This record gives sequence, structure tokens and C-alpha cells, in this order.
Amino acid sequence: MNPNELLDVMKRTVEQLSAFDDIAKALTSKLEVKQVLDVMGARVSTLLGARQWSVLLLQDDNLLHFERSQGPGAEALMREVVVPGEGIAGAVFSTGKARLVRDVRDDPDFVTRFDDVTAQQTQSVLAVPLKVRDQVVGVLELVSSPGERVFTPEDLRAATTVADFAAIAIDNARNFQKVQDLTLIDEHTGLFNARHLATQLEQEVARSVRFARPLSLLFLDVDDFKTVNDTRGHVVGSAALKHVGSILLEAIRGVDLAFRYGGDEFAILLVETGVDGSDVVAERVLSLFRERPFVPEAGPSLQLSVSIGVASFPDDGISAQGLLESADRAMYRAKKAGKACRARAK
Repeated sequence: MNPNELLDVMKRTVEQLSAFDDIAKALTSKLEVKQVLDVMGARVSTLLGARQWSVLLLQDDNLLHFERSQGPGAEALMREVVVPGEGIAGAVFSTGKARLVRDVRDDPDFVTRFDDVTAQQTQSVLAVPLKVRDQVVGVLELVSSPGERVFTPEDLRAATTVADFAAIAIDNARNFQKVQDLTLIDEHTGLFNARHLATQLEQEVARSVRFARPLSLLFLDVDDFKTVNDTRGHVVGSAALKHVGSILLEAIRGVDLAFRYGGDEFAILLVETGVDGSDVVAERVLSLFRERPFVPEAGPSLQLSVSIGVASFPDDGISAQGLLESADRAMYRAKKAGKACRARAK
């Protein structure tokens, strides 16, 4: 190897080590699976110059689902599933062994089904298992088409290193999610969370069906909340969400329940409450927001408001999902009507 070739090898090695360090830092800072997958795919794509990549994870149905995909036909791939053992990715999952296929025409495991779905032609494939404590949980797959660069053994080693980092990060994120799911209280507002809403709404709808009793659901969205975060910062934004939670608790009876649904969305479950009663509560909420400006620890006060969608059983839905969807649609009508108001499901 001449000095110039040696210099090129050393330069590539330094670049890879730097990339691995960036990837490790990025992955270990993420606590959501989707964030981990985005980081992994983006960094591998940049590091290896891959235009097409996918991350497949095993789900409860024992099928591999495309959790992330990039490149031509990616949207179509996201609707597909892979049976373990099917195709190169399925074979890698089943065997737990990485594969580098320079020309898929020479590989008996290659299937054309996914080329048909994406309207692309595959030339080269690099697939690496994602392992957690020797158990394969998914596959990272990179694909090149004719005319694009063919993957090399060096690429395989680099992708394997990234996959090892990512598998640990995915496991950590999933464990974190399990812990989050086990708790019923939203840490920022003190309200119940969306998981508890799903449980309680199912139970209350079943009770209303059985005993022919009224039930109502309010779905709320804080108006222009993004502006609060953008102009005052996330610390003030979190305090504002807590303020919203305190107002909702003040507006309801002891038998009713308030939830943070997610982000700046909230819900109120009103038991034994029909159309008229739910409208009264919605108006009480709107009035309290007008009367109670949010006063942060630093900076001027903020006049928050909410848009409210109101749905009642059985008029607007006879199932938990139907009631939630009706209230959600009504909330968007309130937004379109000018915000800081309520709209009833139609």
C-alpha cells in the first residue's frame, strides 16, 4: 500500500470513528423508539452514502413491520410486513447473521415482492440484525439500485457497529416506555394520562350502555401553544401546561376526571352528564381561562385559552372510540370558528 492509499484509509477510519461517536451520543440521548430509529437511519445513510434504507422491528403479531423507511417507494413499504425468514431481511432476522449481497440475482433468499411495491430495482443489499441480549428484535436494511454504489465489507462492519448502538438504545427506549405506561399520572400537569383515559372511557361507555345513563366527553386544545414555547421557552411552556391542568380540575366535580391527552391536548370525562350539563361545564372552563391569566415566575403574564369539542353518549357516539373521535372533530370546528370557544359534535 503506497503512502497516498494509506493516508486515505487512515482518513476514512478517523471519519468513521468520529461518526460513531456522534451516533453513540445521539442514540443514548433519546428515550423514544421513533427518535432512535430516525437517528440510526439518518446517520447510517450519511455514513455509507445509502439513498434507500429501512428499519424493521418485530411486533406482537410476530411479523416484521417497516417502522422507518427512506428512499423511493418508502411510503408504500410502510404498509407492508415481512414474515420472519422471508427475503434477505427476513433471513437475517431468523438467523441473526448479517448479510452483504453484492448482486441480489445471485442470492436465493431475494424476493421481488418489495421491488414490485416500490417500483424500484434492487442491485445490492446490506442487512444487519438488531440484537438485544442475543435476541434479535429487528433488522437494519440498506438497498442500492443499479448505477448506485455497491456495498462493501467495510460498509457491513460500519453498519453492524451502528446497529449494536441502536439495539441498546431501542431496548432502553422500550423499557422507558413501559415504565411510562405503567403510571397513570402525567408528570407535568398532575392530571391522568391518555392511557388512563382509554381505560376509563371504555369502562364508562360500557356502564352507560348497560344502564342507559348519559356520559359526555370534552376534548380541549390549548390555542396557539406553540407560540408560548417559541417565544417564552419550554420551561415556561411546561408551567403553562400545569396551569391548564389546575383550571380543568377547578372546573369539574369530584366524580369527573381530567386528562392530559398529549402535547397541548386535554380531555374531561363527565359521568352521568348529558348534553346540557356538558355545555355548562365547557362554558365554565372557558370562563375560568378568561378569569385566570397564567403568571409565570419570570416575565409578563399570558392569557391562555382553549378550544373545546363536546360529545355526549349516545347522541354523538355509542363506543369509546366513536365518542373520542366526535369530540376531537368538534374541537377542530371550534378552532375554525375562531378559537377560545366550544363546538358540539354533529
